[in-house]
Amino acid sequence: MAKAFASQADMAEKKISFTEVGEDLYAFTAEGDPNSGVIIGDDSVMIIEAQATPRLANKVIECVRAVTDKPITHLALTHYHAVRVLGASAFGAQQILMSDTARAMVVERGQEDWDSEFQRFPRLFKGYESIPGLTWPTTTFSDTMSVYLGNRRIDLMHLGRAHTAGDIVIHVPDQNVMFTGDIVEYHSACYCGDGHFNDWGDTLDQIKWFDVDAIAPGRGDALIGKNMVNAAIENTRDFISSTYRPAAKVAARGGSLKQAWDAVRAECDPKFADYAIYEHCLPFNVARAYDEARGIDTPRIWTAQRDLEMWEALQG
Repeated sequence: MAKAFASQADMAEKKISFTEVGEDLYAFTAEGDPNSGVIIGDDSVMIIEAQATPRLANKVIECVRAVTDKPITHLALTHYHAVRVLGASAFGAQQILMSDTARAMVVERGQEDWDSEFQRFPRLFKGYESIPGLTWPTTTFSDTMSVYLGNRRIDLMHLGRAHTAGDIVIHVPDQNVMFTGDIVEYHSACYCGDGHFNDWGDTLDQIKWFDVDAIAPGRGDALIGKNMVNAAIENTRDFISSTYRPAAKVAARGGSLKQAWDAVRAECDPKFADYAIYEHCLPFNVARAYDEARGIDTPRIWTAQRDLEMWEALQG
């Protein structure tokens, strides 16, 4: 195994799709790259997820301007990861929304996450020089809050821990459409390096309870129709379980991280090897699953040095 993340060799630009998932609701997707969402209200627009850089954020803005000239006033961030938030300045939104917990994670580990993701994803961080600094919310909330764009109500909710401790979803009741961030993926590996495996399934149940008609997931194609929505939720559940279960068995018998890696590969490769960013996510997923199984509740902070140490451990 080379001491380089799979994503470091992924330098080809992705094909962008801009899909209507409900009336005046859109999913910006790009073949497994981080997605964004667009909610058009009576007199203004909310964007969900800011992309990694202003360069990528401007691609979202180009799509928005093809369907509306209303001003972008709100930016909702489902969690703190650098590839989701560092393009925020391009939108010029007066309100940047995040959960209390997500903001606390920016304080605790935002810079370290930026430094680590920067060296993992060179293509996504092209044009990084235009990033003005860490992205800070103007408004935070604990469990739920509602925003009105004219008469259109948008509900932001923290339903539980999953991809991170501070994940939120955004629900638009008038169309019964949800933007889930990385809690739900579609034919893309879940990144679990900062996740909570034992909570993730319960959070998926909370999403499933809404019985939504469409989901814009964190990565992968827009999910339109209840059959596609439910299939993606259950596929995400299977990915999480298939990653955690073999790692936990190895940890329970005092096995090594390398043994956990081998066990997870044996379980996951046959089902998920062709998923977007699978090879990139796998080492982080195994390391976090192994830690959680050994009782480490709060994910350890990823740094460039820790990334290297993980690779060395996985060499056996």
